[in-house]
Amino acid sequence: MRVALAEDGALFREGLVMLLEAAGHEVVGCAEDGNALVDLLAAGPGATADVAILDIRMPPEPDGGLSTAERLRTAYPNLGLLFLSHYAEAHYLMRVLQIRTESIGYRLKEKVGSVAVLSDTLDRIRAGEIVIEPQLARRLVDRPTGNRRDVVASLSARELEVLGLMAEGRSNGGIAGQLVVSPKAVEKHIANIFTKLGLPADAAEHHRRVLAVLTYLRSHQDGA
Repeated sequence: MRVALAEDGALFREGLVMLLEAAGHEVVGCAEDGNALVDLLAAGPGATADVAILDIRMPPEPDGGLSTAERLRTAYPNLGLLFLSHYAEAHYLMRVLQIRTESIGYRLKEKVGSVAVLSDTLDRIRAGEIVIEPQLARRLVDRPTGNRRDVVASLSARELEVLGLMAEGRSNGGIAGQLVVSPKAVEKHIANIFTKLGLPADAAEHHRRVLAVLTYLRSHQDGA
């Protein structure tokens, strides 16, 4: 796929370019800050991209990746977004999900240092999935706070496992493979989660998945 990149750390930026090219992706341009990336993508057809990779904490300060993504979302609604950071922070994730709840990802820099992991992340984003750093997703699901504790208590251990994998952006097939169960079993667990969370039965499957994940991510902030 065609990828644009903004990262203010020169060594990490060049390393990402090498990984992307090794995976067979076309890097349409690199920038060291958000403003330069916006200008690059506005330059013309030759600079169009399928996914933009952004460092969350880069110029323009303080969180240039997030402000840049908001500008790109307005200009290019179909552009996938991958945020990279040294930090797995809930408040960053909530801002990411305010920008979009599909075709978007938030990963730790140290976890995308291989062709396989980076390519899998990009493929899932391009396919319309939410890709959340597993470390952060599991921490938020496993440690709910505030007035949603009663909802958490109503879920079984297996349902929590399924929800944790949903929060990572995994498909039903991906969840089944991870837990070594049948797709039908996963569908049953997800249906139970939707029911216990009180999510509307007439809503689209994708919409209910997003609502389920957001319920738990927001529960992390209730006691903050």
